Amino acid sequence: MDVRESVTVWLQLWRDGDDQALQQVTDLVYRDLRRLAAHYLRNESNADTLQPTALVHEAYLHLSSIREIDWKGRGQFISVIAQMMRRILVDHARARKAAKRGGSRTGELPAEQEGIRIDVLAVDQALDRMSLLYPRSAHVVELRFFGGLEFREISAAMDLSLTTVEREWRFARAWLQDAMKQ
Repeated sequence: MDVRESVTVWLQLWRDGDDQALQQVTDLVYRDLRRLAAHYLRNESNADTLQPTALVHEAYLHLSSIREIDWKGRGQFISVIAQMMRRILVDHARARKAAKRGGSRTGELPAEQEGIRIDVLAVDQALDRMSLLYPRSAHVVELRFFGGLEFREISAAMDLSLTTVEREWRFARAWLQDAMKQ
């Protein structure tokens, strides 16, 4: 049984009431989630206020309350965690902005390319607008940007062809760039 199958089995056991199963899932994906969190925070202007480990642990605290999901596999699990991390990062950015009392910088998150920073609040707002108009494209962005999934993993998680995922990604990037200029 490979890791992806193991994660699915343990998630289903956890859903069915086995409290130890979540620990097994944690052991299988923790390193990936921590690496993903570190990527998010690498170029964070105030990275000392939120560490990768804290981001992952905060997401897990939220996760423990949603046992009832009919888990389909690792991709779905990462998707849910990515959504949680997005909310945590947005909340963190809002809190920092409020603490600065209107300072010019808001929470920032590294973009795909090293050295480029993106305002996480602006991304969140644009992604919320996109979700209303193009929910599938917005979900691809969430899985790619916040979930750190590769196109093949997104394809499997969303049950879409690889070509469709890549097309949605290209459209979503262009749409978001345009939306964030306004």
